Amino acid sequence: MRVVFMGTPEFAVPCLQKLIDCGHEVTGVFTQPDKPQGRKMIMTPPPVKVLAEENGIRVYQPNKMKDGTALEMLREADPELCIVVAYGKILPKEILDYPKYGCINIHASLLPKLRGAAPIQWSIINGFEKTGVTSMQMDEGLDTGDMLIMRDVEIGENMTAGELHDELSALGATVLEETIDALLKEELNPVKQNHDEFTYAPMLSKELSPIDWNLSAKEVHNKIRGLSPWPSANAKLNGKTVKIHKSKLVPEKGEVAGQIVEAGKRLVVCCGDNNCIEILNLQAEGKKAMSAADFMRGNQLNVGDKFE
Repeated sequence: MRVVFMGTPEFAVPCLQKLIDCGHEVTGVFTQPDKPQGRKMIMTPPPVKVLAEENGIRVYQPNKMKDGTALEMLREADPELCIVVAYGKILPKEILDYPKYGCINIHASLLPKLRGAAPIQWSIINGFEKTGVTSMQMDEGLDTGDMLIMRDVEIGENMTAGELHDELSALGATVLEETIDALLKEELNPVKQNHDEFTYAPMLSKELSPIDWNLSAKEVHNKIRGLSPWPSANAKLNGKTVKIHKSKLVPEKGEVAGQIVEAGKRLVVCCGDNNCIEILNLQAEGKKAMSAADFMRGNQLNVGDKFE
């Protein structure tokens, strides 16, 4: 089948690789423009572009999708099907309607839950015990199209967003293969979403990072792992901002939200419900991330000190 792939970040790479491995004719890859990254602001191609060029696939990087330029690019690639995975741009109707089989999206949630840009992170922040991947026939709405194939995974109690990202990225490639196989066999059975049950997963920002220690221990723990590795949860300690990357729930009790209740071999902090978390990995300003034990060797912490 002649396929155009639309995707940008690392999450989308296994899906493009699956199309290549399965022998589909990938006639073009649409991805976001190169962007400056790092302290030196070096122009860097998206991961999907890197893989496409390694395999000799033509790459298109339109700045806009609605001015006719992208449609002309699509006509040049002339696909029977478009596969869209974390592309980061809204597709207009003329692009959705161009391929014979339309456009199929691979989305990292169990729709209609967590439509939007950051379903992986919000599944953890919201305390979900299960999430997954849904393939969807795209329409003009935001993740509102008919569902095709859905596969779920359990979210471990201490799993971070980064770890879940990698698991769902691999699962997405499997769901993609199943979806195309079913399409070719005319065995797809589209199911309309129940729009009354939808929830939204908005884009992340650093404004989400500060921890509210008045929340329950479980809510604080979910926020820490849901924002790891980016943008990272943080808190003030002795007037300085500290990023907190990993934690776990522990049986200790405390009395004051944010107060350290153990600072020996372990760093245990009280939350708003008097339950505690143990901080496992954190990062001081201008330093690398390190274990709590290593952090305490270089920073004098005492029981009664308080995270703000």
